[in-house]
Amino acid sequence: MKGTARFAIWGLALALGGASWAQVLRIGVVGPMAFVQGEHTWYGATLAAEELNRAGGVLVGNQRYRIELVRVDTNEMTSVTDAATAVERAITAQRVDFLIGGFRSEAVLAMTEVAADYKKPFLITGAGLDGILAGRVDRNYERFKYLFRVSPNKSSDLARTSLLLLGEVVQAVRRDLRIERPKVAILAERAAWADPLVETATRLIAAPPPQGYRAEVAGTWRPSATATDVTPELTAIQRAGAQVIFTVLSGPVGVPFGRDWGRLKIPAAAVGINVEAQQETWLKATDNLGAYVATLNTLAPAVAITPKTIPFISSFQARFKQFPIYTASGAYGALYILAEALNRAGTTAADAVVRALEATDYTGPAGRIVFDKTHDVIWGPGYTTGLGVQWIGGRMQAFWPRQWRVGNQTVSYAGVQPYQLPPWVVEAWRR
Repeated sequence: MKGTARFAIWGLALALGGASWAQVLRIGVVGPMAFVQGEHTWYGATLAAEELNRAGGVLVGNQRYRIELVRVDTNEMTSVTDAATAVERAITAQRVDFLIGGFRSEAVLAMTEVAADYKKPFLITGAGLDGILAGRVDRNYERFKYLFRVSPNKSSDLARTSLLLLGEVVQAVRRDLRIERPKVAILAERAAWADPLVETATRLIAAPPPQGYRAEVAGTWRPSATATDVTPELTAIQRAGAQVIFTVLSGPVGVPFGRDWGRLKIPAAAVGINVEAQQETWLKATDNLGAYVATLNTLAPAVAITPKTIPFISSFQARFKQFPIYTASGAYGALYILAEALNRAGTTAADAVVRALEATDYTGPAGRIVFDKTHDVIWGPGYTTGLGVQWIGGRMQAFWPRQWRVGNQTVSYAGVQPYQLPPWVVEAWRR
């Protein structure tokens, strides 16, 4: 229902059986709950809350707190106003103490204004726009110090990683198809977070090595994040003669893209960001037409980024019967980060908790989380970068990082396999 606030705010009391609790921490979990991006935020937070409560809750000073989650459906896919109103209602009517979540960057900008108004710490777990933190926390610290980003990496860092994945595919085109200067089409949803990725990709695709790829930009197409048909864009890309499609898709448009791309056998390999392709339901959702799609992901089956990766995936799958996307691992980590900060602070007072959050050094399922001066998660080897995954043989398979050289470091994970071009792309272009 557009134009009016639509709320689905449910309390989840995750208590130990028979335990006596003196205090309760009410944590608002915010997101578009009708979509997987919000649903997995809720699931990740739920898993962490259950684990923490089973272990005795959160020790703050000499008081032990039970975590109670409040489910806040923001309707942010369709209404920024609804999202801001939902967060305000969570604070004023549902009396939440802290906030985690958020997905659509335009909506998160509005939601975080509300959080700043009420001085409520907000750990963002789904929105990538640089400007959610940069230019706010650093320029108006007293107002925006309550904001932190656990995941994903900010858009400019997502551009770095997704362009590294693009580089793998461009190399495969050169090697296997013997096309020295491949044509790359950019397909990015119309959303604020995608804009810097489009700008960076446009510049670096054509730039010479080592910064660029010495390829050619075949054109840029910007469908709606909720489009149900991308056939016009894909046929235009085919006419443009592209061998590669660089995707920047976080919304539900990712599914029709994969379905139409596979149905039409577009002779261009798809790589970049496609959040819908991060789910284990990808092939079913695309009628088995999304094979060979490659995307940046946070996790991959059987790839241990840290000692916590595989246990988290196993617990999540056992509990929810799904493979976790990045909002799940982000929300899971955010709750643990908040719990550790509360323990260090010894109080629930917001300013003290902020100071404790600034000292975060937490290793979670997706990597090591440390915040920079703008309260953004640090990107790079030894911190968080994500993985490149591709749908091969009916399953998600990691293909990056594999012998990734950064300065004097080489980054690889066990289980990472070489990237494979789709066979119909090879057939169409092999010379």
